[in-house]
Amino acid sequence: MRVLLTGGTSGLGLAMASALAASGAAVALTGRSGERARAVAAGLPGAAGLELDVRDPAAVSRAVAEAWHRLGGVDLLINNAGIGMRTVNPCFMTQPQPFWDVQIDGFRDVIETNLTGYFLVAREVTPRLLAGGGGRIVNISVSESTMQREGFVPYGPSRAGSEALSRVMAADLRGTTVTVNLLLPGGATATGMLPPGADTGGLEILSPEVMGPSIVWLASPEAAGVHDQRIVARDFERWLSTWRAQR
Repeated sequence: MRVLLTGGTSGLGLAMASALAASGAAVALTGRSGERARAVAAGLPGAAGLELDVRDPAAVSRAVAEAWHRLGGVDLLINNAGIGMRTVNPCFMTQPQPFWDVQIDGFRDVIETNLTGYFLVAREVTPRLLAGGGGRIVNISVSESTMQREGFVPYGPSRAGSEALSRVMAADLRGTTVTVNLLLPGGATATGMLPPGADTGGLEILSPEVMGPSIVWLASPEAAGVHDQRIVARDFERWLSTWRAQR
């Protein structure tokens, strides 16, 4: 399995890249800093690190072409690159900011990264997958409560948009050789998006490694026909049991 994973230098992305590499997949992981992406990839078997700012269409074209060259093709795209609320309000956990106080540049940056970035990368990759006989796309999402939470503009809308985008992508690709699915942790995760020492109100903070079993399975032969599913990593074993029983 040859995997292109955006935003793979930390958090959920690094956890997924590590799990996939350990399972034998060849992984090209990306980051805004090419140096950091290469350094992270050097610690994973068979991985390559690529520079990619998902907000930039030209950078997306270059990185996708390089991934195809380095891996000899791509079988699975994982859209994961994203930025969180700390970029627009460092105190978002303790001092929620109403949407009318959000700075325009901050709003645009989050939307362009978390939503437009998913679109740009998928738009570049999908024709190649179709021309090459097929492939898979997994878009990383978050819990629905995050999309509606007080003080979560623009992060909540950006993630709601990326989830809607994924469902439309799945509808557009239904009946083709390319599958599209959503994957989310199932709760707040220790990814660095939360401020250090943040009061989480007693909520359990998941480890990023929660994503490992589900993403490895989505890259496996058994998942070849799975399409337009919303899979919660925390509940993956239960979901998988139900899916197998319904086959």
